[in-house]
Order: sequence, then structure tokens, then C-alpha cells
Amino acid sequence: MALDFLILYEHVVREYESLLLLKLELERRGYSVEIRQLLDRKKLRYFTYKKPRVLVSSNMYDNEGLNSHVYNNVGRCQRVVNLHWEQMLSDTQEEEAWFNFAGNAKKCVQTCWGELTRQRLIAHGVPEQNAVVTGAVMMDFVRPEFEGYFRTKAELCNAFGLDSEKRLTLYISSFGYASMDDAEVAELSKMAGTDFGEFARVNRSSMKTTLDWFDRYLGEHPEVELVYRRHPSEWNSPALAELAAKRPNFHVIFEDSVKQWIVAADDIFIWMSTAIAEVYFAKKNCQILRPEPIPHEFDPVIYAGGRYVTDYAGFAAAAQQTEAAFPVDAARIEGYFDNGTAPAYLRMCDLLEEIYRSEPRDTPFDAEFQPRFNLLKFFALGGVHLLYALKLEPKKVFFFSKPLADFAQRIYGYVDKAHISKAEITKMEERIAPFVR
Repeated sequence: MALDFLILYEHVVREYESLLLLKLELERRGYSVEIRQLLDRKKLRYFTYKKPRVLVSSNMYDNEGLNSHVYNNVGRCQRVVNLHWEQMLSDTQEEEAWFNFAGNAKKCVQTCWGELTRQRLIAHGVPEQNAVVTGAVMMDFVRPEFEGYFRTKAELCNAFGLDSEKRLTLYISSFGYASMDDAEVAELSKMAGTDFGEFARVNRSSMKTTLDWFDRYLGEHPEVELVYRRHPSEWNSPALAELAAKRPNFHVIFEDSVKQWIVAADDIFIWMSTAIAEVYFAKKNCQILRPEPIPHEFDPVIYAGGRYVTDYAGFAAAAQQTEAAFPVDAARIEGYFDNGTAPAYLRMCDLLEEIYRSEPRDTPFDAEFQPRFNLLKFFALGGVHLLYALKLEPKKVFFFSKPLADFAQRIYGYVDKAHISKAEITKMEERIAPFVR
């Protein structure tokens, strides 16, 4: 029996919660839906008797992406929807060809969180019928319709050993480059064709100054609990460990979603994370900490014209405010994140249902595109998943060949990072289900 919708994801933290919301709503409407990771084993059933009518992809920018995300997972498919998870860019990135799609990727349906992104894509050659404003599904969880979805401040604090009677301050970090050494930054710059050297310097300097501010403030204000929500790349930071050891009211916590912490927090500080949109829609008190300017080519456009706190005195004063004007223009946020009368997941499912029932809007797999099947990836993924199931790391199994070990270990790392257990999925579904009506 054919599958109605196959949804592919890349990152669990970024996508899975939203995808489950879409899945449950589509199933409520009577459709069959499955969610798979981009690097899951390729299964013949998706090419044959269970071939999906609609393929919903995470991200794809060109013919290579169309080949990898669609053809190598299900074969030819003319009903392709791109969820386009990377929509918050810098002004420089907004003009780059890569982020505006090339080749037959333009012939897929591109979902847009807001009208400003839609206008940008159309200006760069995406046909109007292929650029559709749906809103951002991840923002639905902070809408009034989802009241009660998140744990209360007291429940969250109790779960992590924090004093719920104290003021809960949240810092959302984006210092991903601060943990990299110069060699790593140089290698990344070479791979991307962009010099990240100055941005890495600003990461390190801004992180050091910000932690100095926290150290001083928390010493003066023991009545505050500060939760530092680290960036996923800040996995090896002695500075964070040192401050946590020094100040008992400084906590580095990565567990649970950033939206959960946003909803529970009394005050929120941020550097350059696009999570500021969630903060805005959750109607929370927020300030932007910028000890020094961020190079514009790396600064998300949503921050343009924002009001920044640039010194300790300003930070200390802001930390004492219980209410302040939002530091980013509301019209700008809502231009990138359309806040319609209906939740985005319903609008997205309306679009998916329309695409399912109608003739294809365009022809991604026309004569201009010559797809190719990657046999190496097909067999390599099967082997790596077998090793992962057996908990055998490739670097130990293929010790006799460093190139093979490195290749397999890299894929193994991606698979491990994107893994989510069936128990975790069931728990998330049970939590979301009461809000799907």
C-alpha cells in the first residue's frame, strides 16, 4: 500500500517536535505518514510498493540536494515540498545564490515562514506558485492554543534542582565558534569558501566579556538563578565549567527544548540566536547583549536596527527591569514569521493536503535534471547502521584502513547525532496529541 507522506528530517532538536505535530494532524485527517532521517538506511519499499505520493524534505538548495534528498530515498517524485529550515540569514547570505535555490530545486514547493522570505525567493527566480507562506510550525508551541504544553517554572526548576522562588534568568548562547581553535576555524573557512576568522574572534571575545558580566552580577545577586543555554557546538568549554564551579547560581543546561526554557524564564538575554522570534511570540522580557559589534555578514537580518546592551552597567540595569520594550522591531519579526489567525501547523497541513490531492505544481524531475543513484551511500549507510546497532565504532572495526575508518566514522557520528529512540518519540507524541484536535 502506497504511503501518502514521507517526511525527512536532519536535526532532532531543530525539527522533530514540529514534524510530529504535522504527522499527528495529517493522520487525524486520514493520511498515512512516516518520518525518516536523511541518513537512515535506504529501503527498497519506498521505491516500490510504499513509494510516497508526497516527499517532504528538510532542506535542499540545488540539483545535488534534490538528488540526495529525494531521488536516493524514493526515486522520482514530482510532489516535493521543502520545509526550508534555514530561513534566518544575514544580509549577505540573503543575496547568495546558494540560499535562494538553483536548478530544479526551484521547481519544488518552498514553504516560507513569512512574506519577506517569499518575496526574496521570488526575486531570485522561484516561481510564485512554488513559494508559499505557511508560518513557522515551531512557533505554534508558544501560541495560546498550546497553553499547558510546557512545564511550569516550578516544575522545570524542580526537575533541574533550581530554586523556583528565585528569579529565573535565561541566556541563549550562540558562541559556537568560541570552542574552535585557529586550525579548526581555518579548515572550516577553507571548506565554506568564507573567512570565519574575525567572526571566531568576536565569538571568543564576546563570550569572555559576557561571562565576566555574569560572574560579577551573580556574585552581587544571589537571589537570581541564571541558566546558560549553550550552543550545540559549545561542547568543550572550560570557561563555562569554571564559572559553574565558582557561582552556585550559574547553571549550564542543554536538556529540554529552548522553547521550554523561554516559557518558564522570568528574564531572557540573547546574543544573536534566531530563538529571539520564539521569545517575541512568547511575550517574554528580553534584552540583546552585544559587548562588541557582530560582523554584518554573519548577523541575522532579524536583528537589524535592534537595541543592544553593550556594557556591564547596561546589563545590570536590564537585569533589574521587570518589563521593557522588545529590542527588535515587531514588524520586522512578523515579516519573517507570519503570525496568522490559525496555527502554522494547520496551514502547513492544508498546503500538504492540497498538494496531495492536486496535479503537481511543477516538474522537479523533468528532462533538465538527470538524477543518479548513489550505490556507495546505499551500501555504506546499511553497514554503518549495522555497526551503530551493535555499538561498534568504525574507527575500531576498520583499524586496518584509516581512509575507510575516517569515512565510516564521520557517517557514524552523523547517525548518532540524529538518533532518537522509539521511547522518546512515543513520549513526545503523547505530549503533543492532546493539542491536535
